[in-house]
Formats: sequence, C-alpha cells, structure tokens
Amino acid sequence: MSHIERTLGNGHASADPTGIAIDPYRMFPFPNAIREQRKRAGFDSLLALSQQLPDIPYIRLSKIERGEVFAKAQEIITIAHKLGVEDPKRLLTDVEDANFSVALWAGLRGETLAMNRESEELAMLLAAAFRARRGSAPDLTLAKLNNDYGLPAVIISRIENAVKPFDRWNAETLSAACEVLGIEDSRTLASHLRTQYENGALTEWLRRIPGAPEREARTRERVAALRTELQRIGAVGAGSTNMAKSNRANNAKHSPKPISDAISGRTDGQANHAHAMTSLQVLGVPLGDGVIEPYPNPQHIMAPAGSGPNAYALRMCRASLGAAIPASAILIVDPDRSPLHSGIGVLRVENGLRVLTITTNRDGQLYGHSSNPEKELLLDAIAPSELAMVTAILLD
Repeated sequence: MSHIERTLGNGHASADPTGIAIDPYRMFPFPNAIREQRKRAGFDSLLALSQQLPDIPYIRLSKIERGEVFAKAQEIITIAHKLGVEDPKRLLTDVEDANFSVALWAGLRGETLAMNRESEELAMLLAAAFRARRGSAPDLTLAKLNNDYGLPAVIISRIENAVKPFDRWNAETLSAACEVLGIEDSRTLASHLRTQYENGALTEWLRRIPGAPEREARTRERVAALRTELQRIGAVGAGSTNMAKSNRANNAKHSPKPISDAISGRTDGQANHAHAMTSLQVLGVPLGDGVIEPYPNPQHIMAPAGSGPNAYALRMCRASLGAAIPASAILIVDPDRSPLHSGIGVLRVENGLRVLTITTNRDGQLYGHSSNPEKELLLDAIAPSELAMVTAILLD
C-alpha cells in the first residue's frame, strides 16, 4: 500500500457491507496548487484570471484548477507567468509527500462529496455488466455498439469505467444499455444489476474497473511527467513559450535527425538520411493513460538493419501491452509502413503516441488494443499517416 493510500484513510475507497468499493475522489486525478497561487496573486475569482488567459478556455481552466483534468506543460507555464509565479512547478502538488491526502486537498477547497451511495453502486454494477457482456461476445465491437445501438466509443468508455453516477445517465443512454444487456425495460435495470451481483456474475468484472490505486498511480505518473517536461523545456524562472520552443529546437538541431521530421515521415537530405540509418535518438516521456510524448532522451541506439529512412526509436515507458514487452523496451517505428494483423503499431493521438497490438475481426475491421490501460480502438477510420508499424523491439 502506498503512502498516498495510507494517508487517504477511509476516503481512499468507500466500502460498505455490499463489498462494492467506490473511489469517492475519482473526479480529482490532478490535485494542484493553482487556486492558492491565484488567490495570492490577487485574482479572487477564476473568471478574472480567465479573462487574462485567452488561450485557455474558462471551462478548461476551471477543470484544471478543480483537478478534474490534467494540465499540459505549456498551460502550467502560461498560468504561472500570468500569476507572477517564477517557477511553474510551484503550481504542482507534491503527491509523493508522505503527508499528502487527496481528501484533505479536496476538503480545503470546499469540494463537497454529497455521494449517493445507491447511484454510485449502480454505476459500478452497470460498468461490470457491460464488461461482462462484451467479454462474452467478441463480435460486440465498438463499431457495432455505435452502429447498432447508438453508443459511441466515448460513452462506452465512460460506462465501463463508472465515470458518472447511475442517475446522471439520460434515458436514451440507459435504454440503449438495456438493449445491449438484453433487458426489456430500463425501469428494471437496477434490480437486474443487483440480482446479477448477488448471484456472483459481476464479482470478477468489478475487480477490473479502475479504482483509487489506478487513479493514484496515474496522478503520480502525470505529475512526474509534468515536472520532467517543465524542467526540460527550461521553464524555471522563464514562463516563456519562446524559451520552450528554443530548447526543443536546440535539441532537434543536435539530434542525428529532427524529431518532428522523424515522426511525420519527412527527411532533410542525404546527409541526415545516412546518419539516421546508423544512429537513432530514443524518444519517449510517459504521460497519463498510456500515452507517450515523443520527446528526445539522451540515449542513442544503432538502427537495426532494414530500418526505413524515416524510422525512429521510441521507449515504451510503461508495459501497456503486458509483461512480455517491458517499460524499458525500445521500439523501432517506421511511419512509412502500416502495421499488419497480429503486429504492433504506434497511433498518433492528440497528446502524443499510443502503442497498440493490431488485430482484425471476422469482418476485416482493424482494431488496436492495449491492456494497461485497457483500450480497444477501431482503426479503420484513422488516416494511414497516423498509424505506424513497429518493425523491431529492443530489450535492455
């Protein structure tokens, strides 16, 4: 048990005789010190600060300060600069401190947790029931759920991770859920879920729903990544976007091959091409949710024979595909080649890169999977330029 878990006390996971553990603080994955620094800077209201930050929408700024979403490094720098905070890392909370408690952090901000135990338990049971249903029906893909039941992948993810209390789902979503689960009337859904749980049909699936330990691990990972990135882009004492860009440009300048060019598939002439064929700079800084930022590390490796002219090296950062490929593994990624069935691919997402195993169903649809975190992504609609092939795996 981590010190974070120990300090949370009874707030770590709400439990009762039903045995259904609920993480009451799951809506606060990013505890931070922005509110305190805002008050010290004389901004009594968040709206007043937001009016000085046109690049960050008020709704997002509110979610960041409340700890509901993870901030990006540049957002932290921008906020710190406006607040007159010399070191942007002061906006981060030391979640590794033995005295840290997310319960205390939330309480000091007046974040009330008027938790409806019944609704929270039903959300967990619905999540387990969905996971069990999909686990027993391989053909019930995300594409089928979207096309046949009107449940897009983002809604499925929220249902299966119990993101919202049961009573906050609208009637349309609950009706579609009933159809998937084979229940005629949504009015009987709650009793159906309770019966399944009492019969033991959902016990194993409940264990697979991320809880407080997963939230805490993700928090530690993301806060550590933010600290590392802020340090690397020279944010201390600067609060300047130009400094961040300058540091990245200098790193790219001294690399065997420009990092952005390696990922996008561009080259800068025969000299760079020849160099890149023998030496590759290793990329990879872990972000949350299994995403990897393609930021350069000091390490260089020799490119394996047969590596394409635009190939790059990417550190796994975490064992997202299982123990067979450890976090220390380095992948050789070729953006000019498309991954094959049963192979491994790298998908470019909004925040960075995601490593996936590639499969196809009997209809020939292409899917990407990861086990940590658990993901199933339909890839047919992805532009070919966003999906690259892993051609080699190097183990330390």
